[in-house]
Amino acid sequence: MKLSGAEIIIKSLKKHSVDTVVGIPGGSNLPIYDKLAKSGITHILARHEQGAGFIAQGMARSTGSPAVVFATSGPGVMNLLTAVADAKMDSVPLIAITGQVPTSLLGTEAFQEVDTYGLTFSITKHSFLVKKADELENTIHRALQIATSGRPGPVVIDVPKDVQLQEGVYRDIVFDRQVMDYIPEHLDVAIDRINKAQRPIIYAGGGVVASGAFNELLQFSEKAGIPVAVSLMGLGSYPTDLPLYLGLIGMHGNASSNILMEESDLIICIGARFGDRTTGKISKFGRNSYIIHIDIENSDTEKIRKDRLSIKGDAARMLSLMLPLVKENRRRPWLDYVKKMKEKYDAVTEYLPSHPVSAIITTDVGQHQMWVARTYPFAVGRTFLTSGGLGTMGFGLPAAIGAAYANPDKEVICFSGDGSLLMNIQELATLAELNLNVKIVLFDNGGYGLVRQQQELFYNKNYFASRFNHFADFETVARGFGIKSFSCNRWDGFSFAPEDYFNSEGPLIISIKMDKEYNVYPMVPPGDENINMLLESNA
Repeated sequence: MKLSGAEIIIKSLKKHSVDTVVGIPGGSNLPIYDKLAKSGITHILARHEQGAGFIAQGMARSTGSPAVVFATSGPGVMNLLTAVADAKMDSVPLIAITGQVPTSLLGTEAFQEVDTYGLTFSITKHSFLVKKADELENTIHRALQIATSGRPGPVVIDVPKDVQLQEGVYRDIVFDRQVMDYIPEHLDVAIDRINKAQRPIIYAGGGVVASGAFNELLQFSEKAGIPVAVSLMGLGSYPTDLPLYLGLIGMHGNASSNILMEESDLIICIGARFGDRTTGKISKFGRNSYIIHIDIENSDTEKIRKDRLSIKGDAARMLSLMLPLVKENRRRPWLDYVKKMKEKYDAVTEYLPSHPVSAIITTDVGQHQMWVARTYPFAVGRTFLTSGGLGTMGFGLPAAIGAAYANPDKEVICFSGDGSLLMNIQELATLAELNLNVKIVLFDNGGYGLVRQQQELFYNKNYFASRFNHFADFETVARGFGIKSFSCNRWDGFSFAPEDYFNSEGPLIISIKMDKEYNVYPMVPPGDENINMLLESNA
């Protein structure tokens, strides 16, 4: 069948069950938008390409399915880059289809020309520059396959304007999915180590969430009697209300988790990559432990830490294979000690009234992110969306929009700070336009709180460029976008936020004035060992 390149793009997306795309049109991708208009695919019009990328991420992170974002050439691509890099760091399946100047103008510094392929090469799993319409169908299939296989991640397809208009052949090809393999002999060694360990800990990361290995991890930990600590990206992989849950580890992790990790004799790392914010000084992390690392990619298993045993495989599949082989073990002395440590160090603070366990929580980046990560009662997978690897301020609002759109039956709450919200505040217009049921809880401390905290603790209280001298009236700003809002003059456990506010239809912003000197603890000094974390009592 002969079709234009733009038509081939749309047909290929529909064939792969893509029913929604996010983006912004421009001169170099208008042929695609022209065909998109009557395609039956829903389009979410963002107000900035970075916002568009994070809206798409919210859809992908909350569902596990790839999401698609459109951008035009030049500034459109440049604005999108942060969201693409963020998806790479956090293993999010994202397809970015970008317009480009005509092939005859490539390399001429034409209007709105940038080297999209070169710019995205290091921040994607793969980047394509398509120069023939005949290549588009196979390219889109390959892009979706690459984005979702192995460790998920973003793929960019750059399509010059003349290729969008060029006639090509659409073959309606039926494609097969690839299946990952594993190395079974390593499992015997792992099982032997697990059965003999006296003080084991599971360290669960985002790979558990990506593979949907929630039940497998729960069954494995309970049968083997092994407590579970999580990375920031691993939140939601294990219910926080169970006795075997240790909590967050790392720079702002639970004190008991960081201490117990150093006292363990076996660390079973599943779907995590030993990021520095989690491990602290990597040479000292788990120094007394034998380490088993299960990960979907070989490149991740020895990238930072040379492990004792590395197993390549999907988390859900590996746990399913290991479950019948591991011995039932109550490990009473170890688990009794774990319980005492949790009681000693980890007082639970309730930040929200009760919400359904299926509620989706998004955060921006900063102190509020760590408060939520350490205290919110996550019980279901894919309910905690945050920028973990890149740490992008401005993530929370657009991610909440995407999550709410993709999950209309779920409650969505976005925790943000005044510094973060201001970085993508234009997406309030998108939120209002879609009238999504997103509740934004804004912690307003008049500056960049986590920067100020580090200046206080590690830079002799040299507070520079971390405090605002002019403050936004967020209640008025919200009303300007047509969004309901109210403010609290102090933090008081939401006594000012009755449950009916959260149950109301449509978007809402709750702005809470915070103490500008409030810090988040524990905190590991940058570059130090986790065991040397600062507690509120010794800061």
